[in-house]
Order: sequence, then C-alpha cells, then structure tokens
Amino acid sequence: ITLISRLRVPRRCSFSTSISPPSRSWSPRDAFAAATERVRAGTLSPEDAHNLFDELLRQGTPVPERSLNGFLAALARATSSNACIKDGPALALALFTRGCREEAGPQVAVPTVWTYNILMDCCCRARRPDLGLALFGCILRTGLKIDQITANTLLKCLCYAKRTEEAVYVLLHSMSKLGCVPDAFAYNIVLKSLCEGSRSQQALDLLRTMAKDRGGCFPDVVAYNTVIHGFFKEGETGKACNLFHEMIHQGVEPDVVTYNSVVDALCKARAMDKAELVLRQMVADGAQPNAVTYTCMINGYATSGRLKEAAKMFREMKSRGLIPDIFTCNSLMTYLCKHGRSKEAAEFFYSMTAKGHKPDIVSYCILLHGYATEGCFPDMIDVFNSMENNGIAADCHVFNILIDAYAKRGMMDEAMLISSKMQERRVNPDIVTYSSIIAGLSRLGRLTEAMEKFNQMIALGVQPNKVVYHTLIQGFCIDGDLAKAKQLVSEMMNRGIPRPNISFFSSLIKSLCQEGRVMDAHDIFDLVIDMGERPDDILFNSLIDGYCLVRKMDKALKVLDVMESVGVEPDVITYNTLVNGYCRNGRIGDGLTLFREMPRKRIKPDTISYCVIMDGLFRSGRTVSGREMFHEMIESGTTVSISTYNVILGGLCRNNCADEAIALFQKLGSMNVKFSIAIVNTMIDAMYRVGRREEAKELFAGISASGLVPNESTYGVMIMNLLKDGAVEDANNVFSSMDKSGIVPSSRLLNDIIRMLLEKGEIAKAGNYLSKVDGKSISLEASTTSLMLSLFSREGKYREDMKLLPAKYQFFDGFC
Repeated sequence: ITLISRLRVPRRCSFSTSISPPSRSWSPRDAFAAATERVRAGTLSPEDAHNLFDELLRQGTPVPERSLNGFLAALARATSSNACIKDGPALALALFTRGCREEAGPQVAVPTVWTYNILMDCCCRARRPDLGLALFGCILRTGLKIDQITANTLLKCLCYAKRTEEAVYVLLHSMSKLGCVPDAFAYNIVLKSLCEGSRSQQALDLLRTMAKDRGGCFPDVVAYNTVIHGFFKEGETGKACNLFHEMIHQGVEPDVVTYNSVVDALCKARAMDKAELVLRQMVADGAQPNAVTYTCMINGYATSGRLKEAAKMFREMKSRGLIPDIFTCNSLMTYLCKHGRSKEAAEFFYSMTAKGHKPDIVSYCILLHGYATEGCFPDMIDVFNSMENNGIAADCHVFNILIDAYAKRGMMDEAMLISSKMQERRVNPDIVTYSSIIAGLSRLGRLTEAMEKFNQMIALGVQPNKVVYHTLIQGFCIDGDLAKAKQLVSEMMNRGIPRPNISFFSSLIKSLCQEGRVMDAHDIFDLVIDMGERPDDILFNSLIDGYCLVRKMDKALKVLDVMESVGVEPDVITYNTLVNGYCRNGRIGDGLTLFREMPRKRIKPDTISYCVIMDGLFRSGRTVSGREMFHEMIESGTTVSISTYNVILGGLCRNNCADEAIALFQKLGSMNVKFSIAIVNTMIDAMYRVGRREEAKELFAGISASGLVPNESTYGVMIMNLLKDGAVEDANNVFSSMDKSGIVPSSRLLNDIIRMLLEKGEIAKAGNYLSKVDGKSISLEASTTSLMLSLFSREGKYREDMKLLPAKYQFFDGFC
C-alpha cells in the first residue's frame, strides 16, 4: 500500500465537473453505479473520483464490495483516449490506497480476492508489475483463496516484470500447489512473453508440453499464432511454416491472424508467389482476408517492384468492400516516389483524397521527399501549400525536407527562405535543419555564413554532432584553411565527439586528387600527421594516385618511400597505381620494371596488375609483348576476367590485328564466355575495319539474344560504319531504333553523323540531324561549324543546297 501511494495521479482536470451534493437518499451503491457509467462514457474526471471518496469517508457509510469492484474495474479499462481520465489504472490504485488508510475507518469494504485481481491488473496496465507482485503477497498474507484469475494475473505480472523463467515455473509447478489448473489463458500469457523475448524455441517446447498433457488443456489457435509470429519475427521462417502445417495437422484451424502472419513474413522476404498461394488457400479455407492481409500484399508487391500486381491487389481489396487505410496508400506512394515516379504518386494521392481518404502528415512527407529527390521544386511547394491549406501544420521534419532539397542543389537562397518561414511558424530548427544548411553553404564555399549558422545553432542550445563538424572541417580543408580545420577538430574532441578518422581524410584527399589539386591533398596529408594520426595504406595510395594523375611520377615515388619508411607496407593496389601511372605517361619501360619488382617485394600481381601492364604494352605498340604477358598471366593461375578480354581484344584491334582478335572472340564465344557490351562494340568496329560487314551486322542483331543491352556506343559504331559504306538509309534506321529504345544521342555522336553526311553530300539528311541540335544539351562543335562554312561559302560546292538546311542555319549565306 505504501508503494502504491507513491503513484502520482492528478487530482485536477480541465474537464472536471462537480458532483452534485448528496441528497438524503444518497447511497454508495448508487454513487458508484453512476460513477462507473460516467467512466465508461468518458465524462468522469479524476477530481470527481476523489470527491466521491471524500464524500464516502465523510458520510461514514459502508461501501458494497460489488460496487467498489465494478468502479475500479471500469477505471482499469479506461483508455488513454478517454476525454477526462488519461491513466485509469493509476487512478484506481490511488483511490484504493485512500480507502485502505487507517483514517478511512471500517466504512470501506474489506478487499476480496476479486478486488486484488482488479488491482493487480491495474498494476500491469500502469507498467508497475512490481506493485502487482506486492499485492499478490497481500493476498497470501490475508489467507484469501486464490482462484484461476488470480493465478493468471500473477503470471502476467511476472511476464511484465521480465521474470519469464519464474512465470514458466509457476505455470508448470506452482499453480497446482495453489489449487489452480493452468488454462489456455495462462499458457498464452507465458508463450507471448517468451516470444517477445526472442525465445520462440522455448515457447515451442512449452507448446508441445501443453499439447501432451497438463489437464487436458490443448493449444488453441491463439497459442499457435503467438509462436508462429515469434518465429517469423526472429527470422526462423522454416520453423514458423513447419508449425503452421503442424497446427493444421493437429486439427486447429488457422484464422485470419494466422494467415496474416504467414503472408506478412513471405511479403517481407519478397516471396510474393508463395504469399499469393497462401492468400488463395486462406480464401479457400473460409478465412476472409481483411485490410491487414491486403496491405501486406500490396506493400510486398510494391517493394518488389511489381507495381501492376500491387495495383491489381488494391482493386481486389476494394472489390471485397475493404477500405484501404492511409498506411496502405502511403506504402504505394513510397514505392512510386523511391523509383522516380512522384507524378504518379501524386495522381494516386489526389484520387484517394477525392474518394474521402484523409491524408496524414506522413502522406505529405512521402510526396514532398519524392519531389525533392527528383528536383521538382514547383510541385514540391504546391504539395507543401496544399498541406497547410488542408489544416495540417508543417512540423520540423517537413521543413527539413524542403531545406535539404534546396541545399543539396546549391539553392541556398531558397533554403534560407524556407528557414525563415519555419521561424515564422514558431517551429524550432533541430540538428538536421542546421546540418543541411551548413552543408549547403560549405559546398558553395560560403564558409563565413556556415560558421554563423554554426554559432547560432550553439546559441539556441542545439548541440552540434559529428556530421556538422565533418562538414565544416571538409569545407575548410577544401578551401585551404587548414588552421581553422585543425581548430574545429580540437573543438569537437573537447565536446567529447571523436575526431575524424583516417577514412574521412582519405576520402577528402582522393576527391582533391581527382580534381588535380594534389598539393592541397598533400597539405591535408601533412595535417593528418600533425594531428598525431598514423596514415594507412589507403591514404598513401590516394596521394600516390593523385601524383600519377598529374604526371608527377617522381613525387609519387617519394610518397612510396615515405610510406615504407613509416612502416606501412605497400600492397598490390599501390603497385597497380604506380604501374598504371607509368603506362599512362608513356613510360612503359619503367612500368615493366616496377611490375617485375612486385614478386621480389612478395606482392603477387593480380588480375588488375596484368590488365594494366598489358594495356600499356598494347597502347605503346608492343603487341608481341602484350600477347606474351597474357600467356604469362594464364600460366601464373591469375583469374582472367571480362576486363582482361576487353584489354586483349581492344589491344589487338588497335594494333591492326583485327582478324586475330575476331578469331579469339569467336573461340571464346564457343567456350560460352560471357562478354560485356564494350567488348561487343569493339568487335563490331573491328569486323567493319576488315570488311566483314555481314558478321558485324549479325553480331549487332544478336546482342539482345545474348542477354546484353546495346548502349549509345553500340549504336554509334553501327551508324558511323554504315555511313562510311554509304548505307545512309540503314544508318537512319539504326538511329531510329536507338531513339525508340530511349537512348539519348550525345552531342559528340550527332556532330560525327552530321559531318559524315555533309562530306558525303547528303545535305537534306544532314539537315534532319541538325534540327536535333538545341544549343543546350546538344550543340555544334567547332569542327562541324568550320565544315559548314567551307561547304556553303560562295566558293563552296554545296552552296546551292543550303536551302535544304533548317531555317536557323541559313544564316551561313549572309555570313559567307
């Protein structure tokens, strides 16, 4: 009782209405009956309940046991949605405590076992199972006879207190001593606790024990459902399915909950065909699918990328009279938006709204995020305005989506405008808000403004995290202000945030090297050492690669020396990088020397090593050496990859050994070697070079049958070779095929086609391709413009044909 009295329950409530003064005929029975009805109706406030007990104690009238128990039971079952009482179980316990104090006198009825049962249940509902166990101790001390409900509630208290092992012992051994026989409710309580604790195998053992004997209490559908769901939750799909079949074999008919568990697990595993079979079996067995069933199926099809089936299931759901809930609709929209189909998601969204479905803030967030990802900012803002017009207030997450979308595209003025609106609506920015803004400003080099936002964030009590510091440190490193970067590293460490690791700096150095800023990358390398970090092989390799890219091989070798001097062993990636650097710089001799040095350093050349050196040999015209290196690679047992064949075949073709390349290609094909589309492109071009046109056309025609997809290079090779042969119509047909397949021709390919047609005198057809030049994604190259000037000048041989060109290109007449 002392423990229970510590529960805090509000005595005042804004919904409180006073209890009318008692009349002479006032009786506790009537008062409790009225109060019980008001609890169920949601009109009794905590203050009213306390007033009732105050009047009871003042009157000194005995309280009928049944009336008190009924009132306490009603309070125990009052949900949080109750307009007045938000925590009925705690209130019931508090009122019982008042009635049991010594000053209450004998007027309050002596608690019976039923009273204690209700109160123990209240303790479980109030998430205080320890108090429930204390009340059970009171029952034992008072000598009250324990009934089945008491024993079951004791099991519930033990399970809620995470004392499942004790609950199992009580169930199997102690209940009989208490004069109770475990029933289905008792077993189900313990089974549920075991499964919630990821101990489904132990639950299965208990289920089998239940089936064997135990007073004729046979497992029911709830027991099986509990264990099946537990296995699915733990990823034990096989055990769950076996138990499902065992359940049927034992004569227990699965209900809709059973089938939903199986369907949901199969959908999450994307085994949609099996889920469909279970759904059909469910209908055949008379268990009608509900909204949960169809929601699982729709979500499963959507996440598997099978939108047509998801839409079909959606229609079937509605044909059965089931109304899709907002979760179902959100699931479909999420899939569409993730796959760049936000427009379709919006159409679905508005169609559902028109049919009376009220979207929630999650629905709007899905659409906003979809449009943000695709960069459809006008549509994104329209959805945002629509949300507010429909009375759904934007929260911090909504504003973060908008701000992050603009910041990622470098549209910081728009991002700052949304931030201002956020403050106008009195929505406090969080760490995500500031992270997006600071990252956006840093990427644009606006580091002063980024630091202003950083300081503002701290002033408002939003503590910076690792992401914010990393963004700023990266920004200052790229800007060259390493002193500020080092200061930020110290600051984050003082805040207890681990400083950036080597991987962070390796990524930064690699990024700078790829941009050709090797000296800046080396400065960051020095900063890492100055901070007391030990560079690893990845960091050294990144810096070596940077020097190779800018053709400073001597400095790359110096980094290698430093690497070895500090005890970091060069690996195969290090040597591959250096050999590749020598080969790309035309120093194949130095590359070969370094390649031969690898075994002496106990570094075995891998597939990439051989590909690099062979490519260098072929590019330097040393075809024989390239062949010998290929044979050496095979003899060494090194894996030959598709990239290797690409190097060999490309190298042979490049060195006028097309027939040899074709023979090797055909031999490999007969061995069922799977080629890449790049190899096929190379071989088509090689066949045309040696006049084997029909073979080239057959190879092109068989691309789809071989499981490959032609790319722009494939179509480009065919078109240019057909034009060289004068097969202009065939070239046009291939271009049309490319267009129908959804491949957008590059500016380079169109310029090549236009020049070839002009040189062949096909002015009208060249004009057709010129009409595709928009000056934006596709523009005329200088060589194309120069050719047109020479052909259509006053002395040009095609001056008279200028009228066949699109009107916008006939300015050549006046210009010339």
